[in-house]
Amino acid sequence: MTDAVPTKGSLARDIVPVVLAILGVFVWLIAWYWPTAHQIAGIWHRSDTYAHGMVVLPVFVWLVWRKREQLRGLTPQPVPWVAVPLALLGFGWLLGQMVSVDGVTHFALIAMISLGLAGVLGSRLARVLLFPILFLFFGLPIGDFLLPVLMHYTAEFTVTALRLSGIPVYQEGLFFIVPNGRWSVIEACSGLRYMHASLFVGALYAYLNYVSLKRRLLFLVVAFVVPIVANWIRAYLIVLVGYLTDNQIAAGADHLIYGWVFFGVVILLMFWIGSFWHEHPPATVAVQPASETVATQRGVRWPTVLPLALATMFFPPLLHFIERPVEPFEVTLALPAPQAGWVLADEPVLGFLPNYQGHRAERHQTYRRLDDGQAVTLYIAYYAAQRENFELVSWRNRLLGREADESRWIDLGMRRDALPEVGTVVHGRLVRNDERRLGVWHWYWSNGRVISSDILAKVFLAVDHLTGQPDDAAFIAIHAEDTFDGAQAREVVASFIRDHASAIERTLEQAEAVR
Repeated sequence: MTDAVPTKGSLARDIVPVVLAILGVFVWLIAWYWPTAHQIAGIWHRSDTYAHGMVVLPVFVWLVWRKREQLRGLTPQPVPWVAVPLALLGFGWLLGQMVSVDGVTHFALIAMISLGLAGVLGSRLARVLLFPILFLFFGLPIGDFLLPVLMHYTAEFTVTALRLSGIPVYQEGLFFIVPNGRWSVIEACSGLRYMHASLFVGALYAYLNYVSLKRRLLFLVVAFVVPIVANWIRAYLIVLVGYLTDNQIAAGADHLIYGWVFFGVVILLMFWIGSFWHEHPPATVAVQPASETVATQRGVRWPTVLPLALATMFFPPLLHFIERPVEPFEVTLALPAPQAGWVLADEPVLGFLPNYQGHRAERHQTYRRLDDGQAVTLYIAYYAAQRENFELVSWRNRLLGREADESRWIDLGMRRDALPEVGTVVHGRLVRNDERRLGVWHWYWSNGRVISSDILAKVFLAVDHLTGQPDDAAFIAIHAEDTFDGAQAREVVASFIRDHASAIERTLEQAEAVR
């Protein structure tokens, strides 16, 4: 008597429980967390940096289909205790929503989907589908926090390479000048897109071509490092070609096209070299007849999915209960009167204001020091009842970019500066335009706390929301004119803060109480 040969029809029937379990996890979580899922998909659609996210799900389906023979006859065995880490992720999503940190909410949802798949499928199926499940994290649109670092090192490498090539370069932060042109490293030149694309295809390549974990991880490290270094070389070559051709080539938008061509060649070269260490997968174990395999498997215990479902459905309604709608309102904010040795200036003489939005009140005033006539501008943006689009720390809030000023003011770099007059380490920046150079020092005030960290500002906001405390906060910036390295502006700003610190604190406290 011969064993029955598995047919396509029997294979489809055997993997139906697995397919239903996977679909159920996706449908359940996306339905409950639809606004977050829709937000992620929107970023995939409009951002070139994260456009690869649109193919993550199709690739996931293909990776699962490749495992169809190993899935044959296996049934989901839900693990109820996974409800605990799922609940922790749900709580993380709740906190992210409360303080409007999209990176946290996006990570929490994708992590819930991945962990939910592992919890519903069970340990045996999760081991078989480990890489496809982890691959879902490539859909996470995160990485913008790396932009300043990547842009800085791209500029440093480019300038150093140009000087080693015998080309004189004058550099100010991300901007540099060669004898026949001006160049700057913008976000599109940071290499973040290349890094994401390289990691995406590099992970697939390593998974499909290597067997040992060591080789897979090593190739993934290479896929991370190579695009960064390649982007440095790309930036250098673009400026070099522009210099040698008197900006006839690679000086406009075409340099982005040349960059992608160069990057494509580098990645193909990386894959070609990686092919020399290709590992053949072990021989596939013969598939057991369906009757024998199923006999060793228990039926699907669907009631054990209930704790997992309850652990994830609790938080969206809780958020709706906590965050009641807030009617639009404004805050009365009166800037401090000039203290001894200072007078009010008739008009803002420095021509610079930060670009902060969603505030309940915004005020600015220029003061002059009597003994030398030096001008200082105080700017305060006040926030209260913080919600999405009305929060202190937001991607929309920037020091530069206010209206038409974005094209005129240039950021020359940031440093952390310990100003005793403030009582904490603050951010100091040098900015310039064609007319003047300014030193700007800025920090946050959060319900009486003086801080300079975006992360701390979000943490305190979450604490205030969870404890029912007011979440009043403010962005404070003080700037003065400078001549070279910021020392002159720092002395004037420090003098102003020393004389007005108490008055500024009273201004914020009174604004908190009067609405």
